[in-house]
Amino acid sequence: MWTPAVSSKKIVNASRATANAFARKLFAPLPKRYNQLNQVLSFGQDRRWRAAMVEHVVGAEPRLILDVACGPCAVTKRIAKRTNGRIVGLDLSADMLSAGQRNIQKSGLQERVALVLARGEQLPFANESFDALTFTYLLRYVDDPAATINELARVLKPGAPMANLEFAVPSKRIWLVSWWCYTRWVLPVAGYLTGGKGWWDVGRFLGPSISKHYRQYSVDWTLRAWEHAGMEHVERRTMSLGGGIVIWGYKTERA
Repeated sequence: MWTPAVSSKKIVNASRATANAFARKLFAPLPKRYNQLNQVLSFGQDRRWRAAMVEHVVGAEPRLILDVACGPCAVTKRIAKRTNGRIVGLDLSADMLSAGQRNIQKSGLQERVALVLARGEQLPFANESFDALTFTYLLRYVDDPAATINELARVLKPGAPMANLEFAVPSKRIWLVSWWCYTRWVLPVAGYLTGGKGWWDVGRFLGPSISKHYRQYSVDWTLRAWEHAGMEHVERRTMSLGGGIVIWGYKTERA
């Protein structure tokens, strides 16, 4: 297995960061069946969203890719199947990374994938290190989304693509009402029945956290934050009647 060049000091700092403590606690019980239950509870839409995000980076034929908030490595594995490059998967949860490591080994990808414990807000990599970057369901778990987007863009080479998947809030009233009922009532119960108390807690948290995030940081705000971070040709695609959104762009080329 290969190992990327990282700063050990930043990884140590990541384990001491209190801002992410809630996310670590919330996701600690979930890694074992995380990928499977994500598919069940999203009616298969999560897989479609992840595939759409990955397609926006693989066309550049990247040799070194960073997958931030990789969890148990569902996106990491998809990138590995769609490219010949090496991938660094990064997450703040040691439990998630342990599950990801098992998934990578089962897939025989350990020679191309390295996993790093660190925060998306404080990446332990030099400027312009990567040929592509993905990040998934990250921005609701950081204190400063704009600073985080700046940090993600920092490690990209000029011209390199970056793509993001996040949950979204439907804009049409009929789908908004359905989404609200599902996320507030159905999801917690379905989570408990399929995954136990850990998924009950996530189900109760998810809908309100998504609504709160977009009240503070609209999609238009997010697109501007990407541009302010040095990304260009920034585009978006809403999916599944507005329940998910994929955003992508390219690091500005040097003059």
